Amino acid sequence: MKSILVPVGSSKNAQSHLQYAVDFAEAFGAKVYVVQIYNVYTKSGTMIKVDDILERESLDFLNNHVAKVNTKNVQVIVKTFKGKLVDTLELVCKTLDIDLIMLEPRTNSIKDEVYLGKTSGKIIKQTNIPALIVPEGYQYKSINSILMAIKSAVINKTDALAPLVSFKKQFNATVNLLLVKTPIHSDEDLLVNDDLKAIASTVKESENATTFQGVLEHYKDFNPDLLCVVRRKRGFFTKIWEKNNILKRDFYVSTLPVLVLSGLK
Repeated sequence: MKSILVPVGSSKNAQSHLQYAVDFAEAFGAKVYVVQIYNVYTKSGTMIKVDDILERESLDFLNNHVAKVNTKNVQVIVKTFKGKLVDTLELVCKTLDIDLIMLEPRTNSIKDEVYLGKTSGKIIKQTNIPALIVPEGYQYKSINSILMAIKSAVINKTDALAPLVSFKKQFNATVNLLLVKTPIHSDEDLLVNDDLKAIASTVKESENATTFQGVLEHYKDFNPDLLCVVRRKRGFFTKIWEKNNILKRDFYVSTLPVLVLSGLK
């Protein structure tokens, strides 16, 4: 865990979120990239060149934003990029060799009932970058217990587990595996391989319609400091991730940071 990316919007939680990212990065000895992505839509015949203006204003905004937090001994780098959000983020993460993207839940949404706003929801749904969703106003603390919830233990991409392994090692955390048996499971899905066995301290099976429902039923049994799920095209939060907005009433485990891994298959 050497490079962390923090996209910045205009939310009221932005300063608290960046402070968490810095505190988190300090524990890992990582550097933090604070970025803002903008796009320009110009009308035909427009003569004024706005790219330079927007880039300058964006950099000024980011530098002022960083100045408001205690950066400690962490290297914090500000950058602005022009382009479409998802495509640009994926390119930036590849170019900067990003290990983790750290997201605010609601970003620009002002509705209290929203858990993931359109921007953060789009990043989670449409990218394949390991992400940590940090609740609003959440202060950094050690992660002692991790609940990993999956409906299939089949792992074809072992590097997808790297962020979880890094968390476990850094915090000496206990990882409890919740294996959710859904109506469409196969026998192979329930076979925990050596990679997962090496990570998990306990394994619990549950029968539920979805992984999401399994988490809602059992997460209080483990009292975790972090929830870990896997991003799949048709996986965790299938129903509520149909839209980029996710409501708190649909996901009321909203007091925990959520680590979203890349697909394991």
